[in-house]
Amino acid sequence: MSNKSQILFNIFQEILAASGNSSDSQSINETKIISVLREQASHGKGNNLGSVLVKVVNDAQTKLNLTIKPDSCGYCDGDFRDIIEAYNGIHGYVSLLVCTIGVIANSINVAVLTRKDMAAAPINRLLKWLAVADVFVMLEYVPFAIYKYLVLPETLDFPYSWAVYLLFHMHFAQILHTASICLTLSLAIWRYIAIKYSDRSHILCTERRCSIAILTSFLLPPILCIPTFMVFDIHTKNVSDVHGNPDIAYHVDSDSQGRLYQINFWVHSVLIKLLPCSILTVISLWLIKALYSANQHQKNLRNYSACPSGEKMAKRQHKADKRTDRTTKMLLAVLLLFLVTELPQGILGLMSGLLGLCFFKRCYNLFGEIMDFLALVNGAINFILYCSMSRQFRQTFRQLLVQRPLARFLPTASHSESHNQTTCKEKIKR
Repeated sequence: MSNKSQILFNIFQEILAASGNSSDSQSINETKIISVLREQASHGKGNNLGSVLVKVVNDAQTKLNLTIKPDSCGYCDGDFRDIIEAYNGIHGYVSLLVCTIGVIANSINVAVLTRKDMAAAPINRLLKWLAVADVFVMLEYVPFAIYKYLVLPETLDFPYSWAVYLLFHMHFAQILHTASICLTLSLAIWRYIAIKYSDRSHILCTERRCSIAILTSFLLPPILCIPTFMVFDIHTKNVSDVHGNPDIAYHVDSDSQGRLYQINFWVHSVLIKLLPCSILTVISLWLIKALYSANQHQKNLRNYSACPSGEKMAKRQHKADKRTDRTTKMLLAVLLLFLVTELPQGILGLMSGLLGLCFFKRCYNLFGEIMDFLALVNGAINFILYCSMSRQFRQTFRQLLVQRPLARFLPTASHSESHNQTTCKEKIKR
């Protein structure tokens, strides 16, 4: 109750100071604030602290005849603001659900993609490390969501330990999310090279180059996030407790007046968001064109296969093209989902850099929870894409679920039986 009373006391003081009645602010004490809280609770206006605060401020404006200047910044006004704020109120519960599903799904992705028959393909190695990055992002987001959206609204407790964790969360999530962007970009470029230069793909798309792409995807983000490290820091604010003793509140904030603050917005929006989105848009359009050309090629092969030998060759080519098309469609879905998630963040970041702090506070902060939700969904839904578009992934996943638990109950064939079975298979093939 003491923390709540102190916050209300500060709010009343700010309202009175804004109206020029700073001398009257000394007459507001803890007893009056507590009585207001009890009055609101007794009338059944809701036991949520946010609703009580809003009601108390409205009553203070009415009783004290105060007029607060409207915000001169008119960005992001309208009915949609109420809808976004309504979602922000339930974001904590939604994000915890998405994170739980995402951690389980990406753990399955890692388990499947590390199987021997799957790990041989370099493209699957990139997908595996993308799943690893998403797992750590979601695991770290869970304690952040629990404290910020479930604990903090009730306690209003901002200790130094929370400020330290918030700073760590900001940097850790930014680095790993940027690593996911780099891995997604590597996937797109890798597939582009494999299709565009198919005759030289075995030379260009090697294991060594795949390892370099993965390593670069994890080493580059900390370098790109250097402006963020330098801009945001733990700040303190001098406050008074309920007994009038001086106290310190800790929070994470940035220097909005410095040039480095603007540089950070440009790096984040242009280099980390918009540039990869532009490259992925071009590659996605080219992949769509390649899929269309492949379909036309398959039609031509079916029309050409008049003789038996030509029909056999056409069937073989048709199967190979079908596998290539499935892989390309799966990666195309991953890229398009990434664009839907990251492009709005890049645009909002760019506009915040151009329009200044007013737009950032009114719009970027407003859509922060929505953008977090899209980023979490983007990392959690890949398992569904893999299962729906990759037959090899489904088969490996089925083997992982069924064969391993049942292997201990199945009879093991002896060496001679295995030799006889192999011999029979060879005779049948002949």
